[in-house]
Amino acid sequence: MQKELNLHNEQAWNRHAYEAWVARFGTPEEAAARMKADPGARIRSFAGHMGDLRGKKVANLLGSHGGKAVPMALLGASVTIVDFSAANARYASRLAEAAGVPIRYVVADVLELPAEELTGDYDFVLMEFGILHYFLDLAPLMATVVRLLKPGGKLILQDFHPVSTKLIQSRGTTANIRKHKVTGDYFDASIEETEVAYAKFVPGSEGASLPKVKLRKWTLGEIVTGVASSGLHVERLEEEPNASSDVFDKGIPKTFTLVARRL
Repeated sequence: MQKELNLHNEQAWNRHAYEAWVARFGTPEEAAARMKADPGARIRSFAGHMGDLRGKKVANLLGSHGGKAVPMALLGASVTIVDFSAANARYASRLAEAAGVPIRYVVADVLELPAEELTGDYDFVLMEFGILHYFLDLAPLMATVVRLLKPGGKLILQDFHPVSTKLIQSRGTTANIRKHKVTGDYFDASIEETEVAYAKFVPGSEGASLPKVKLRKWTLGEIVTGVASSGLHVERLEEEPNASSDVFDKGIPKTFTLVARRL
């Protein structure tokens, strides 16, 4: 069933993604110029868990358009992106070229990486924002992470907090304050169909005709257990509020960062 789901989602991610990223970030040349001016700003939310990236080897799983991979490369890391979207690869490769840094882009299903890619010598595996829900079982994904990392290497996982994605609905009111309402079922394990993440950036009316993606949303307990059960040692779990400067969603956890080490 995972293979069927991946094929379905791969089709969605290969329709107009390049055009969407141009609409969202500008041409690769324009985006690269901004990244080169301050590469650290693009990875600030997790950079403290990595330290000096010079000479480090990073696997960015489902790294999409290269928005995190290229800044890490600018800071001296050797970065490999694994993602099943050739359209994402096109944007990321041109972004790296414009920034003057090398990245490797492996267009593949993360769960079907060939043995020669599972080298066990990566300092970091990075997964960030909107990745886990593409998997029906976290165990095979975490097994891949373990096979990529060297002993002492770290998984850095950032994602949207399940309280916000599964449980709470926020509605805007006056004075920049939102009202929160419990509308979801936190423990619902069903597969949902929704718009692909870049749909709102596709120019014109094309976004409305894009194929939907199918997702399985996880609880925080399931995520922590999935990581720990793989043999990785969970070192930190940080739950974070809305990072924006306004008071929308005040008091609600919006994201989380989990850091785990391969022993």
